[in-house]
Amino acid sequence: MDLNLLGKRALVCGSSQGIGRACAEQLADLGASVVLFSRDREKLDKVREQLNTSAGQTHTVLLADFAQPAQVKTSVERLLAESGPCEILVNNTGGPAPGPAHSADPQAFVDAFNLHLVSNQTLVQALLPGMQKAAYGRVINIISTSVKQPLQGLGVSNTVRGAVASWAKTLASELGQFNITVNNVLPGATNTVRLEAILENKMKKLDKSRAEIEAMEKASIPLRRFGEAAEIASAVAFLASPAASYINGINLPVDGGRTGCL
Repeated sequence: MDLNLLGKRALVCGSSQGIGRACAEQLADLGASVVLFSRDREKLDKVREQLNTSAGQTHTVLLADFAQPAQVKTSVERLLAESGPCEILVNNTGGPAPGPAHSADPQAFVDAFNLHLVSNQTLVQALLPGMQKAAYGRVINIISTSVKQPLQGLGVSNTVRGAVASWAKTLASELGQFNITVNNVLPGATNTVRLEAILENKMKKLDKSRAEIEAMEKASIPLRRFGEAAEIASAVAFLASPAASYINGINLPVDGGRTGCL
């Protein structure tokens, strides 16, 4: 199985921590040069220092606030002009605050749309010419199992994640002719800062202890545990590789079997 990414470059969003960082680590382990992209230089520099360079890769840091798509556009265009294309794009951004859809401020939907879909679109448009020239492209969006089954208490997130999934499916049909695949990875409950926020919200809402909430959540997962960031990253790394060349336009749950639909 060909998992070799030597000579490829990957732009990994939200790579200062959690799933994004794990993706950067695994892509580097497969030989890719990695562009670490978030707004926290100090954290990104620490991640870069620990990435695998045994294949002679060069890893770089890129800064922008994904809440400001124009800033994202400026940063990535400068990167491409200075150091060339990226064949792999991992779109990964922290989710909106928990809460029901009916009580969410309308601006929260606008902000989430900009943070996720508009920034994703900005990055795809910037990287697309380089992918086309290389005749190799991988766009991998880390979103949520909510695109298959909405999650309670995540109204804004459910809405915008669904929009990203439909956008990605549309792109998959448009870009396949250029040997560019577009796929979505759908993490379930994963040990990250995001999960901490969700658990804290449920503790307050249900007036239960941390242990009680964790037990409730794990009981809904057939594997009876939370996932690890590295387990999500393994799926991303595979989809980025030549081995996944005929996989296009899918939603891949990595959730321990929790999602109750096909």
